Amino acid sequence: MYQEELKREVRDLLRSRNAVLLAHNYMRDEVQEIADFTGDSLALSQEAAATAADVIVFCGVHFMAESASILAPEKTVLLPRLDAGCPMADMVTVEGLRDLKARHPGAPVVTYVNSSAAVKAESDICCTSANAVRVVNSLPDREIIFVPDRNLGGYVARFTDKTIHVWEGFCPTHERMKVEAVTRLKEEHPEALFVCHPECTPEVVALADHVCSTSGMYDWCRASGARRFIIGTEAGILYRLRKENPDKEFILASPALLCPNMKLTSLEDIVLSLRTLSPVVKVPEEIRLPAKRSLDRMLAVPRDSLIQ
Repeated sequence: MYQEELKREVRDLLRSRNAVLLAHNYMRDEVQEIADFTGDSLALSQEAAATAADVIVFCGVHFMAESASILAPEKTVLLPRLDAGCPMADMVTVEGLRDLKARHPGAPVVTYVNSSAAVKAESDICCTSANAVRVVNSLPDREIIFVPDRNLGGYVARFTDKTIHVWEGFCPTHERMKVEAVTRLKEEHPEALFVCHPECTPEVVALADHVCSTSGMYDWCRASGARRFIIGTEAGILYRLRKENPDKEFILASPALLCPNMKLTSLEDIVLSLRTLSPVVKVPEEIRLPAKRSLDRMLAVPRDSLIQ
C-alpha cells in the first residue's frame, strides 16, 4: 500500500512540475512501471528533449542525466540519486584520453555514450552499443581510438578491417558474468536461446545466439519463435521482457548481473527530487557544445552505411 501511495505522489508531482520521468531499462521494476519513457540512455534523452516538459527526472546514472542536459539545455534535469555513477564511465578521464590521442596522432576518437560529458567533448564522434559498428565503419580513417569499453571495442573489431586502439575500461556487472554460468544454463535448457550485450567478455559473446543492445533484446525476443531465452545483461531488463512476452520464459544468465548503481534510485528518492527540484545536473556550455557535436555526428551517420 505504501508503495502505491508513493507512485500516486510521483505522478501528481510530475503533473504539477510539468515534468517527465525517464527510467533506464536497468531500473527497479516499480520505477519502470510508472515512467513516462523507458529505454536506452540516449534514446531516453532524445525523447525527453522532444517533449514540452520543463523538468526531466532521469532515473539512471550520472552520465545519462548529463546526456539529457546536453540535448535539452533549456530544461531542468534532475538525477534523484546524485551518487548513482557508472564505474565504466569513470574509468576514462580527459587527461588519459589526451595521452592516448598523443600516442596515436590523427586517429579519431569514437566514444561510447556510456561516458562523461567531458570525455564526449574531447571526442570526435559518439556511438551506442547498437550502432558502434556502423559508426566505426562510417569513418574514412584506418586507425580508430575507441573508449571506454574494451569489450564493445573488441566486438566492433570483428566487423571492421580498421585498427582499433581500445581503452581498457569495462562494465563490472557484465564482466562478472562467466562462461561457466552460461554453459551450465545452456546445458540445463538446451532449447533456450542465449542473447547477450556486447559489453560482455569475448568468451561470453562467443556463446551467444544473438548479440545486441538492451533495446535490441526487446525486439529480438519479441520477434523470435523461441519460447525460452537466457538473458545476458543486467537483471532490470527482465521486467519489460516478461511484461511484453507473457508466454515466454526469460532466465537471467547469472545472479551477478545486478548493477548496484542502477538499483539505487527508489520511489522515495523520486518523490524527494520532485518536491525539492534537486539534485540538478547541468553541463557547462564549454563542455556541452563540443559534446553535442560528437553526438550530432553520430546521429548524422547514414543508417545504411553498414547493416548490423
